Amino acid sequence: MRRKISLQGAFRDFAERRGISTRLLILFIVLFAIAVTLAPPTQHYFAQRAQISALESSVESNRKKLEEARRELELWKDPEYVRSQARERLHFVLPGERQYIILGAESRIEVGAQTAAPVNEDFPIGVPWYSRIISSITSVGVGSMNP
Repeated sequence: MRRKISLQGAFRDFAERRGISTRLLILFIVLFAIAVTLAPPTQHYFAQRAQISALESSVESNRKKLEEARRELELWKDPEYVRSQARERLHFVLPGERQYIILGAESRIEVGAQTAAPVNEDFPIGVPWYSRIISSITSVGVGSMNP
């Protein structure tokens, strides 16, 4: 003989075996269903909020760059600024003026700083230049024994 099993009977049998009421079991199932239903939209909501926040900061950064570009554009509308930039960047001069460009004036070489390997100065003046070069190549690192 087969016994007919209903949903209510199944809940009652499960609840009796576990020692909880049927209403409490149904409440837990309903809450679980609600949690499963609301979890993905909630996760998407927080992901979208993070994306919106990132985009807002990007927009603010782009606004600052735009304002900087507008300020520079206003500078370029001034003929005096254009003239000074042409003199500075392109080395333009006005008619009748002379311009002197001194190369290497901006780079300062320290007197005490040693930038290259020392040249072997043991040879007298009459030795050919190629002998001095070969000597300086072979003597590099001989005098300095730094581990």
